[in-house]
Amino acid sequence: MHHSLMNRMQVMLLGFVLLGRSLEEKARIQASSDMNELLSLISTQSRLVITSSEGSQSTDSVLTSDAICVEVPTDDIRVGDSVLVLPGETIPIDGRVVAGRSVVDESMLTGESLPVFKEEGLTVSAGTINWDGPLRIESSSTGSNTMISKIVRMVEDAQSREAPVQRLADSIAGPFVFSIMTLSAATFAFWYFFGTHIFPDVLLNDIAGPEGDPLLLSLKLSVDVLVVSCPCALGLATPTAILVGTSLGARKGLLIRGGDVLERLSGVNYIALDKTGTLTRGKPVVSAICSIEYGESEVLQIAAAVEKTASHPIAKAIINKAESLELVLPLTKGQIVEPGFGTLAEIDGRLVAIGSLEWVRERFKTRMNPSALMNLEHALMNHSSGASSSKYSKTVVYVGREGEGIIGAIAISDNVREDAESTVMRLKKKGIKTVLLSGDREEAVATIAERVGIENDFVKASLSPQQKCAFISSLKAAGHRVAMVGDGINDAPSLAAADVGIALQNEAQENAASDAASIILLGNKISQVIDALDLAQATMAKVYQNLSWAVAYNVVAIPIAAGVLLPQFDFAMTPSLSGGLMAMSSILVVSNSLLLKLHGSQTAGKGSL
Repeated sequence: MHHSLMNRMQVMLLGFVLLGRSLEEKARIQASSDMNELLSLISTQSRLVITSSEGSQSTDSVLTSDAICVEVPTDDIRVGDSVLVLPGETIPIDGRVVAGRSVVDESMLTGESLPVFKEEGLTVSAGTINWDGPLRIESSSTGSNTMISKIVRMVEDAQSREAPVQRLADSIAGPFVFSIMTLSAATFAFWYFFGTHIFPDVLLNDIAGPEGDPLLLSLKLSVDVLVVSCPCALGLATPTAILVGTSLGARKGLLIRGGDVLERLSGVNYIALDKTGTLTRGKPVVSAICSIEYGESEVLQIAAAVEKTASHPIAKAIINKAESLELVLPLTKGQIVEPGFGTLAEIDGRLVAIGSLEWVRERFKTRMNPSALMNLEHALMNHSSGASSSKYSKTVVYVGREGEGIIGAIAISDNVREDAESTVMRLKKKGIKTVLLSGDREEAVATIAERVGIENDFVKASLSPQQKCAFISSLKAAGHRVAMVGDGINDAPSLAAADVGIALQNEAQENAASDAASIILLGNKISQVIDALDLAQATMAKVYQNLSWAVAYNVVAIPIAAGVLLPQFDFAMTPSLSGGLMAMSSILVVSNSLLLKLHGSQTAGKGSL
């Protein structure tokens, strides 16, 4: 009977341990499933475009039934090849649209739930879904070089990087095991040599067997201490939460390079923001057009015609505005560009100049009546006042024509991002101080700071990249935890110097800022900084919950397993019960980490895989 009881207990113990390991492994597989889902989005087959049936060179011909295509493995596609993607299909490669118009679901890449319009010249990424019309795409990268493959590799690398709190837990787990072995030996020695003599009634408990054997009682209690203790709960507390957090970040368009990044980000109290390209879009647009004698469209037509072949940002802004209004541009000839001043060309036999006020005046040797110039500038200011709330500074270019002098002016501005003001406000509500660092002139920086709600004391203008970096270092030296948000190569030193560098990823193109950053915002939205902060704080909250549970469980369970309740309450654990509790401890830690996925659904509005 004695042996039968021991055998049953051994079987129950083994069963509980194996059940716990099975459930734990299942939970861990579920925690890492996001990366498998990302990989499954890469299409294994592609429709390679050979030619059209009549040998037409028109790109539009491959969007009809006349196109000749062949199904090939995606791995066989090379850079420069063209593929045809029909509506409803997954785009198999990174590339550029060379024909067709459609909308593409990029939620898996950027977290943006709304589809994005695509046409000739725009880029697309592997794993995104084509919705409306057929697209012909010229491959720029395939296989392991696609954006989605790089994301998977970077997230996997991040999940293998330990957070400092994980190293602390791991350092505790080793001594903890030896401590438990010592406690187990001490439990056996106490009950065998002293306990059964001090408390003889304990031998009447079932755990001592029908004969009240002190040796059996001591052995079972010492085994209970070994079995009920759970160092694996300490070991699982951090990595499971980090695993879920970084995977969830990838689903939300946040590329996080390590668990240590999440831990540092959760504790920041200063966030430094770049201006151009970060708080603003970094792309100049026409904000106002004005003329005393001519209509806006005529002034814009003339300016766009002169600037048609120029490549600088101001010229592009003027040309884009004309194209958006579908204006027909007059023919020009003899274009001359003077870098930094303006552009000169001939239209209908008369020279037209676009550029700075003094340069345009000099071209035609004319002086504009001061009152007329003042009226023009006043009209330009009034014209753009309705949009002033969304602009931070203006560059004004003047349009002059031979025989007439200055006939109009065009204001070029950089739009503030729609979510910039709300992001700064939400950071303040979190108790995080925001600092604006910029290399631009003081007036422009002060205007944008006022627009988004950053106080003058936290605004630094006319800074070189080295000065930005030095300012970040000074904040850290003062004991602050600093995150830096930027987008350009000039921000790379500051991103690297900060505790956490956060880079906006413009049009899914990698640059020096992305290389130096710890977090990349694939959605190219400043509001994703808040998403990253929320995720970091939620992840670390789970880590501390897990660690607290693991410590509290062991503090309570080990003394009970050692028989502390046996003399007064006649209660003692059995090895099978100890094994069950140990397994449940690990399962609860992993399950609590998986609850982070609810954080993803609650911060909603994001596309899912």
